[in-house]
Amino acid sequence: MDEQTFSRRQSLGLAALAVGSATLAGCARAEAAPAVAAPLAAGGAAPFVTKIDFKDPYWTRDTYARLDADIDPTKEKVGWISGKAFGVRPNEKVRPLFKVEGFSVVRTKRLEDGSWRRMLREIVFYRDIETGEILKQWANPYTGETVRVVPIANDPFNFTITAFQPEGPSYGGLQKTQASMKPFLQDWSFGADGKMVLQTGIDMIYPNALDPKKWVRESSGPMNRVSEHFIYVVDRADVENPALTHIPAVGSWSRITPWLPWMLMGQADGHISYFTHFGTAKNGIADLPADIVAAARAMDPKWLSAPTEDYGPSLSSLENYAREQTPAPVPAGWVPPKAPSGMGQ
Repeated sequence: MDEQTFSRRQSLGLAALAVGSATLAGCARAEAAPAVAAPLAAGGAAPFVTKIDFKDPYWTRDTYARLDADIDPTKEKVGWISGKAFGVRPNEKVRPLFKVEGFSVVRTKRLEDGSWRRMLREIVFYRDIETGEILKQWANPYTGETVRVVPIANDPFNFTITAFQPEGPSYGGLQKTQASMKPFLQDWSFGADGKMVLQTGIDMIYPNALDPKKWVRESSGPMNRVSEHFIYVVDRADVENPALTHIPAVGSWSRITPWLPWMLMGQADGHISYFTHFGTAKNGIADLPADIVAAARAMDPKWLSAPTEDYGPSLSSLENYAREQTPAPVPAGWVPPKAPSGMGQ
């Protein structure tokens, strides 16, 4: 879930397309693959690969699409996420700052070359670390200032799942990427008790949409350094089941990102570290906490459903913040908060 996130954050699916090692041998199926994939058949059956082969990019493509979404275009998949965000500064222990909880809603469509286009909205709220209440304001312990909280709200975060290694997100052109024709392979392994495990992630540094000259208090500097990593755990029987257009999963999402812009930390030393768990909401929106659903609906009812058509651009919350918010006033003599000079308690 980038702020990129649920995806990504990525589960929310944000950067979960990041791949493990890839070899040209993985393209062996390319000649045998159909040029045009058949549409979903009646009753929910679909022409996707279920025979497990970690070196087959077509198995990877179809399995990841079934994991990230539901490849029946008439269905929506709801993913939820819950955990905490921590502040990390030099010379002091890591500090839990607030809880995070939210969800994404995604649908897919099959492209003529057999790829899957996934179309997603995601929204994540921050909760008080003690009471669990959804935060509208937050007392920043680093500055002593009460600030307005801005939830993650990305509409859309779309990408195409193909048999080739995906490009990284461009964030509206801020991160320059190059097309790759390497096969799409991921770091899958067999776990205990009939389980399978996928580990995936992405590490990025790219120009900051929040120019520090304009966004003095919100910007962490001229560059964003962001890492997101996921662990998915699934049942092997589900992966091999040709009747399942979605593979239920549980797992974890971690993210390292600059100070959130609404914290008004400027270019202070340190960063935010998210540590969360995620899963599939079997009964959709009905499985989500009522206050999260109500808060999303109050912002806009659209957050409770997936896009029905493809549009963009697909941006993370950092780029959306630059587009939707305005710079905070800079008090005379303001400087970013400093970390302790020695070992903190």
